[in-house]
Amino acid sequence: MNNEATPIYILSGFLGSGKTTLLTRLISFWKREGLKPAIVMNEIGEVNIDGMIAGSDIPAAEMLGGCICCSIRADLASGLARLIKNEKPDVIVIEATGAANPMEILDATAEAALYLKIQVKQLITVVDTAHLLHLHREQKGKTYRLMQEQIRCASALILNKMDRVSAEALQEAKDIVTKWNGFAPMLPAVRCEVDLGRLLHEDHEHDGFEHTDLRNNDHRHDHHGHDHGSHASHGHVMSYTHYLKAPLDSREFEAFVADLPREVYRAKGILTFSDTASRFLFQYAFRESDFTKANVQESLEDVIVFIGEHFSRSELQDKLERLEGAPNRQQSRV
Repeated sequence: MNNEATPIYILSGFLGSGKTTLLTRLISFWKREGLKPAIVMNEIGEVNIDGMIAGSDIPAAEMLGGCICCSIRADLASGLARLIKNEKPDVIVIEATGAANPMEILDATAEAALYLKIQVKQLITVVDTAHLLHLHREQKGKTYRLMQEQIRCASALILNKMDRVSAEALQEAKDIVTKWNGFAPMLPAVRCEVDLGRLLHEDHEHDGFEHTDLRNNDHRHDHHGHDHGSHASHGHVMSYTHYLKAPLDSREFEAFVADLPREVYRAKGILTFSDTASRFLFQYAFRESDFTKANVQESLEDVIVFIGEHFSRSELQDKLERLEGAPNRQQSRV
């Protein structure tokens, strides 16, 4: 993709929810579109890559022996780097273990984005409808809380296996999902059969999909692979990577950080300030920021990654572009 960031899609959901089915559909879709996909797969035994994915022509990195967000999290960046360097894919999809917390996966990809030119496009959660109803009625245990997190963190939701529940139960499941995530489009499905072109590329506000609640969105949109001037993405985007075009004034940036919305939980980056001589590693968490002098390769671009729930990427982008004095949209954004 030349100098453009490689788009990343993250698939979340419990084992058996249908993530692998969705993955095979995505791989086939991208190949029909003439794109070269690659996959990062997590958890041994969950998927047989050679047997179940679309063939040995699909570059893959396996993260075995643990969860992306736990024991082998450090391997994610190196796995992504190998795929990008050796295979030069047009798109990468990360299929996480069912035990993975989505926020931790986003944090791991944010770490990788400091050294790799990647952009998280969507976090898609696949929900087993009957399993959701069972857990909601029990309302106890780590499994229930994890499903809440997987649904709350999604930028798109597939309410799968809807054919296995009654119409009344399906409506109950929709109500639960709406309560937990009032932003993401909700796609009832059987065997994850949805319109993938619209799911991945188009404006979700007028796409015919069911929506939980779009009242708080900023109604600006970002289309895959195209720059549309003043248009940007929906407010439910969970991760935003901004590649800086120019050094920033340190005092203006500190004021920007102090004014970050509470929906932004974490941020990290590599920065150059116009009023200092060194480059800095920037960290932000729990409304506290830290700047450390960084000895990084000159080839690495200045970049900031934001992680949160349902914040407006548009507002952050506009503020940063004003700080860097760049009237034009980020050419590297995908």
